[in-house]
Amino acid sequence: MDMNMNVNPNLPNLWMNVDMNRERLLNEIMAVDFSIIELNLYLDTHPNDRNALMLYNNNVMRSRMLRQRFESMYGPLNALMSTSKYPWQWIERPWPWEKEAL
Repeated sequence: MDMNMNVNPNLPNLWMNVDMNRERLLNEIMAVDFSIIELNLYLDTHPNDRNALMLYNNNVMRSRMLRQRFESMYGPLNALMSTSKYPWQWIERPWPWEKEAL
C-alpha cells in the first residue's frame, strides 16, 4: 500500500516546515551567541560602556531563552548544562549541527 496516496501535493510539507523552523532557530542562536562574544571582547577594553553592557546582558538572556526553546523542541544543543529525559538523549541523532534526512 502506498503511504503517500492520501497526501495532497498542494499542501506544504509539514516535515519541511519543522526542519526550516529548526534551522532558523539554530541560526538565531548562533547569531546571538556571536554578538555575545563580540560584546565580551569590546567590554574587555571598554568596561564603562553602559549601553554595551546592557546589550550584552540582553543578548545573554535572549540566548538562554532561545536555547531553552530549541532544546525543548529538538533536544540538547550540547551535553554540558543540558538536562535530559531518560534514556540519555545526547547520543540521539541528528546532532544539532546536522540536517535531518527526512
